[in-house]
Order: sequence, then C-alpha cells, then structure tokens
Amino acid sequence: MDLNLTNQVAVVIGGASGIGLATAQAFAAEGAVVAILDRNPAAAEIAAEIGRETSVATYGGILDATDFEAVRRAVDDIEAALGPVVHVANTAAIGSGKGGFPFWNLQPEDWRAVLGVNILGAVNIAHAFSPGMVERRQGSFLFLGSVAGQIGSQTDPPYSASKAAILNFVQCMAKDLAPHNVRANVLNPGMVSTPLQARVYAGQVAHLPVDQRPSYEEWAAEKIGRLVPLNRWQTPEDIANMIIFLASDRARNVTGQSINVDGGWVMHW
Repeated sequence: MDLNLTNQVAVVIGGASGIGLATAQAFAAEGAVVAILDRNPAAAEIAAEIGRETSVATYGGILDATDFEAVRRAVDDIEAALGPVVHVANTAAIGSGKGGFPFWNLQPEDWRAVLGVNILGAVNIAHAFSPGMVERRQGSFLFLGSVAGQIGSQTDPPYSASKAAILNFVQCMAKDLAPHNVRANVLNPGMVSTPLQARVYAGQVAHLPVDQRPSYEEWAAEKIGRLVPLNRWQTPEDIANMIIFLASDRARNVTGQSINVDGGWVMHW
C-alpha cells in the first residue's frame, strides 16, 4: 500500500531502539525523510544506517525531551537539515523500574522521573513542533500510550497514570489542532518484547525470593496466555505499521483517537 509519505519529514523521538526504531525504519521504507531523536548517543549512527539501507535522507540527534529549550533547538536543527517537519511520533517513555501491588511499595519520589519523561516530555514535544505545523496547515502527531493507561494496571502505577494522562492530553491537542488541519492520536501497545517490558518484568519479580522468580520467558508466556486473546506477543513492527498508517492521508479523518494494537487485551464494551 502506497501511503504517500515520500519526502515528508518524519521525526521519531525515542527512535534508537524498540518501537521507535521500528517506526523510523517503517517511515523510511515508505520513502519518508527520517529524523531520530534519542538519549542514546548512537542516535546519529543509527539514523545514518537507516539512510544507507533505504537511500532516504536522515538526521540523528541526542535529546532529553524533558528539556524544552533542547526540544526547540532540535526542531530548528532538523528543519535546517531536512526541511519542514510533517509528522512527529513520540515513542520515548520510561517506567519506575519498581513493582506495584500495592502502590505503596513505591515512594512518591519514584513518580517524579516517570512523569517528567512521559508527560512533561510529551508536552514539550507538542509545544515545540506544533507552531510550524499550524502555520503550514499540515501535520500529524502520534504519542505512544499503553493498555496500562486504560485499565488501572497495578504493575507500575506511575507508568500507568502517565499513560492515562497522555490519552487526555492528546484529545486536548486534537481539538485545538483540528482547525489547522493537524491531527493527533494515541496508539496503545499491549505486550511488546522491548527493553521497557524487560524492566517491567524485573520490577514485578524483584520482591520474590530468587528461587521462586520465573524466567522472563515464563513470566511473559503466563501473562500473554492470561490476558491476550490472540495469545501472542505484539511486535515493534506491528506498532510501527499502525503508526505510519495514522500518519498517512489514508487516516486523514482520524484524530483524537486512542487505538489499541494489543492482541485483543483491552476491549471496551
């Protein structure tokens, strides 16, 4: 399917690994010009490799999304290198690295970094990239949520709460941006085998005696079998495929939506 993304500038925050990397690769495969922003010092090298594989122009830069001035500078740098930004996919997120069950296993201080990256980072990105899109009357935003933000997941309360907040903020964005022909949506992954999922596992089993801890594979298989009707992992590519569809004109009437790619985990009756 030709999504008509050729030569459009797509920025992927958190694009150096996991879902973000799959998203950057998917945009490039569609002919989009791709910028990767990430805390990973290898972001420029990873972007260059995508460029070599797909023959599209790329840009890579180091970014801490909690620093608003740094995000604004990144917008200027990308547009100087590649041209006006059309699509922004924010896939960057962190968890607390600690398990809930109950929530008071954590301390209030454990929330600070999670909310800083997952909420304030998203707000910084929205504020920095929106003005150019509004002026040009063209653009799309995609923010990663999570099924954890929809069901009151106790696994990592700060993470779950931050993802619930993303759903609401993006609805606010979508309403404000719609008159300017700019769209904003949320995509909620289910069980995806990424470094973040591995950290969820580590936090959840940390309280168990060592000889009673399941392996990562055992823990994941049990959780998928119990919660996911399709009974399989979702992959970074599954998520990336939906992200680039939502960026394309084929989704031109889709905005303010929360879309799950979760194997049927969360079903709203």
